Amino acid sequence: MNTIRILVVGCGNMGTSHARAYHKLDGFEIVGLVSRKPESRERLSAELGGLPTFGDFEEALKKTTPQAVSINTYPDTHADYIRESLNANAHVFVEKPLALTVPEAQELVDLAMQKQRKMVVGYILRVHPAWARFVKIAQSLGKPLVMRMNLNQQSSGTHWHTHKQLMKSMSPIVDCGVHYVDIMCLMTKAKPISVSAIGARQTDEIDPAMYNYGQLQVRFDDGSVGWYEAGWGPMMSETAFFVKDVIGPRGSVSIVDRDKGASDDVDSHSKTGMLLLHHSQTNAKGEFAREDEYISTSDEPDHDGLCLLEQELFLSAITKNTDLSDHLRDAVNSLKIVLAADESFRTGKIVYL
Repeated sequence: MNTIRILVVGCGNMGTSHARAYHKLDGFEIVGLVSRKPESRERLSAELGGLPTFGDFEEALKKTTPQAVSINTYPDTHADYIRESLNANAHVFVEKPLALTVPEAQELVDLAMQKQRKMVVGYILRVHPAWARFVKIAQSLGKPLVMRMNLNQQSSGTHWHTHKQLMKSMSPIVDCGVHYVDIMCLMTKAKPISVSAIGARQTDEIDPAMYNYGQLQVRFDDGSVGWYEAGWGPMMSETAFFVKDVIGPRGSVSIVDRDKGASDDVDSHSKTGMLLLHHSQTNAKGEFAREDEYISTSDEPDHDGLCLLEQELFLSAITKNTDLSDHLRDAVNSLKIVLAADESFRTGKIVYL
């Protein structure tokens, strides 16, 4: 197998973890690191043995002529970087979301298909073994499903700075929400039909048109319903910052919030601890017929381990010519749902899909 020359764009939390994965995998060779801040790219270069660094994406793309590009920057840059990479005939890995609008996301998917280049969107929960089991158990609980999920992040210092930068282009329920509505779609395998949302702006440190807290509600054509809540900032409560709970006619399955750590710890965002499976079946006396089951997930990968799994998937897609049509369709679909939630918040109306 030929080694794939890859350019890594963005050297923050995600870019660093993905770069470590490329460095570890024999199938990739990193040809350059790109970031706005010299200190982030120089630090990562030193960690990985001294790699070429760049402050400008276009210059890096031209000089390194990569076969693949890994885009781990702020969301408002994704579409332009994807387009330039595909037009340079490079395969693309991009952190979610694909773009800031559904038409632009679809345009990029169409371009990838036209160029016959592989494009993988960073839905990290899809490669997570415990989350895969969570989805599979949820699918066994019958219909309709009630799906309750959130990820509130009490942030300060550099984490709050990052959140404020993200909110220059999108709200928390859009940025984080694509992960969780994607999971809901996998669980129900049903068509989303309507979305509504509420939200609030709780700080003067962001644009007056932006909001740092939101909750969306999505309805599916099989009767299933789901909500997702996300809030960012120093004011957020950590009492119930991590809820992952699915209820069906046959019972419920939950990610148990044990030893989660602080909400600004990137490892805690995907960490499960264990799953709790509750059975609704009762006996002749009306008592529960089966005890609850605790399913250990203690051997789950850490954040770097999950990023390695993502890049193994990306490598396999390139080398084995995997059909990614469903993956890209789902990426556009989840973006459509969260952007409908944003529209609902701004208009105060239910948005029908």
